[in-house]
Parts: sequence; structure tokens; C-alpha cells
Amino acid sequence: MTGVARAAASYTSREARSVVESLRAAGAALRSRTSFDLVRALGRAGRRFADPTDPLRMEAEAALPAEAGVSPQMSRNIIEGMAHGWETGALETLLRAEFPDPAVLDEFRPNGLGQELKAFGGTFAFHIGSGNVAGVGATSMIRSLLVKCPVLLKPGRGDVVLSSLLVRALGETDPDLAKAAVAVYWRAGQGGYLESLALSEADRVVAYGGNDLMVSLRSRLHPTTPLVAYHHRLSIGGVTRESLRSVSQATDVAKAAAGAVTAFDQRGCVSPQIIWVEEGAQVEPLMWAKLLSEQLRTLSATLPPGAIDPASATRFQQLAGTFEVKQAAGGAHRVLGRNLERGVVFFDPEPQVSSTLTVACRAVIVKPIPDLTGLPDLLGPASRVLQTIGLAGPVERRRALASSLANLGMTRVTTFDRQPWPPAWWRHDGTEPLRALVNWVELEAED
Repeated sequence: MTGVARAAASYTSREARSVVESLRAAGAALRSRTSFDLVRALGRAGRRFADPTDPLRMEAEAALPAEAGVSPQMSRNIIEGMAHGWETGALETLLRAEFPDPAVLDEFRPNGLGQELKAFGGTFAFHIGSGNVAGVGATSMIRSLLVKCPVLLKPGRGDVVLSSLLVRALGETDPDLAKAAVAVYWRAGQGGYLESLALSEADRVVAYGGNDLMVSLRSRLHPTTPLVAYHHRLSIGGVTRESLRSVSQATDVAKAAAGAVTAFDQRGCVSPQIIWVEEGAQVEPLMWAKLLSEQLRTLSATLPPGAIDPASATRFQQLAGTFEVKQAAGGAHRVLGRNLERGVVFFDPEPQVSSTLTVACRAVIVKPIPDLTGLPDLLGPASRVLQTIGLAGPVERRRALASSLANLGMTRVTTFDRQPWPPAWWRHDGTEPLRALVNWVELEAED
């Protein structure tokens, strides 16, 4: 059974059971294949999304804008960015990064301590995707199949197209493998028998979403069922004074930062919401904020945003109004751009994490800071949700800042260019994504 298109609520108890049992049955064939055979098979399907001439890729490009609320140009950008992580080379690197001896997924292997080990992915997993970033569900499904675990995926509302097309691609390139993957979308609270059965019988549940979702899932799962939770996260940026020694240099940094803000229309967990800029360089923070605003406007011409929902537009007007009132009262607050379709920069002279962004569009807060070594103290209240920082500066400063930020919970320090596109083998929220999907079995030697 591949790619269920019906609404989950329409499944009877018997039909829901059939879905789960079909997946479990497909698991036997899945476990008989070698890990590298699966890498190649998944890579063949993933490669189709990287080929602009492939009919499947063209179908994805045509359907994604309406579903995900992004422009056609952004749709192509997202598909290309995601597809790089679904190709054979990236998947093999991911596999080797987490399992130096990938054969542990195939058989018991000696561990050098007098034992043999085998990694077991389980007989059936239930994955729940996020609706704000397209491609997350497909990536999650691929990871489960890599560890030889059949998967029922509930994709997020804006991520049904790529998940369903991946299942179809598997069906066309490797029908046996496709039997181990099912994608079904339903609205919250409308999962019916299928959702209830998945939550009660899955060996493992993987979920992307907000804290309310995680609390609900924990209350519904059996105490012994592992939940791999990817919660709401805050990603940020930092610019050192060494990167602001000239207008030309500062403009290059602003261009890279604009790319990070623009990707996914600022909806991703890796999207920088706040950027701190060091004072004391030729280009001061307010001037850099203006450069960033200019770069966002320029980028919007070739990579326009999708439609802006009314709720986001209202929240933007409220935040912009607050900043403008403070500016009128003599504050250094500024709203640069004032047009969501071209990107907006809010300049906040207070370095503390006081301003909040709840606008699902290309808006970013820029804050001055005397020295980025003081950033960890400012981030303390947000330590539980920190994830990625795009950092512009020399190697020695980036290394020093990475160490201090790690103590707060920051799990990824990168450049603005790379911030939106973590590699397939990144340690998502500080954990290894494949190892999080397996249990280990030890075979001990006789005395």
C-alpha cells in the first residue's frame, strides 16, 4: 500500500488496521536489504526532485506555491535546496556520519569490547510533519526508511505535495520499498481510527511542531513509546565588527543575511529572527540594518514572497506601530522598508531579547551590541529554544563564540550563506537524526 490519499477520518477501524499491518509486512523485505542498497534506492527517487526536467519535479513546482503559500520562484528554491539532501551522495554521508560501520543496520557487528551490536529501527513508526516548511516530511520519511523502519507520515498542511510525490517516486523506481511508506494528511483532531492506532502501536513517534503538539502527544503515548520531538526553535544571527570594516564588506554580509531571511519566507526553524551587530566598526549597526533592508528589497525582485496571510499582516502593523511610536518619542527605533513584500527590518536599540517576532513573513529584528561576547548573557531567557546562529566573523572569534553559546543550548553555528540549508547529516537540535530512530541490541560473548 503506497500513498494513501483519503482523509484519515474516513478510515474504519479495520481499514486503519490494514494500513498498519501492510506497513509491518513491508518491513520484512526492508530489513532483508543492505543499508547501502537502501541509500541507492532512496537516492534514485530523491534525484528526480533535483532534475528540473523530470515530470515529477515539474509537478512539484506547479503545485507547491498554492499549497505552501510561496511564490513559484521560492518553490523552485525550496525544492532544489531540499533535494540536495535526498540524493545518494548526501544520504551515504549521513549514514556514515552516524554509523561508522553502517553494517550494524544489517547484522551483528563486533564493537571491540567483546560484544556484537545491531541497530534496529523498529517494525513501524509514526511521523508527524510541520506545516510551515515544505520538504520536512519527505526528509523525515527518508530517515525512517534508511534505518529500515516502515513509516506512516502525517505531513504538515503546507507539505503534502512533496511528501506524496516522494512516495510516488519510490513507487515508480522501487515498488517494494514504496510499500514501506504511506503519507496521509489530516487536520488536527481529525485523525480518527488511523491516528489513534498509529499512536498506540508505533514503535516510535517523531514529531515536528509547537510545544502544544508535544504536550498533547506525550499525554497520548504509552510511557514506553519513544517520542523524538523537534519543538519550536529560535535561530538568530551575529555580525562581528571585523566584518564591518568597509561598506563593501558590510554589504556582502548583508546580502548573505538577506538570503537567510528570505529562504522559506522566514518560516523555518533555521531562519534568523534577530541579528545582533557589534558596534565600533566603520559601519555601525543602524547603517548595516539599512544595508540589510536594501538587500532584502533587491532579493524580492528575483525571489518574491508568497501571499501574506491577514493574521501576519495584522501582527506586523501592530509591531511596526509600536516601533514608530517609540521613534516619535525620541527613541532610536526604526522600521526600515515598511513593505512586507519587499522585506522589513526592525531596528531595536535595546540589545536584550525584548522584541518578539510573530510575523510569518520576511521580517527581522536588528539589535546593536557593544561586543558579541555579551550575547550569551542576553540569550539566557531563550536558552531552551535556541538552535542555529548565522555568524559573520573571523575563525577565531567564531570558535570562541561557539563555545560560549553551546553552554546555553545553541546546537549549530554556521554562516549566513549556509544557515537556511543545513546538510543532510546535520545533528538536528543537537541529536543525530538517524541514531534517534534506532534501538541497540547487544549480543554478549559466552564466558
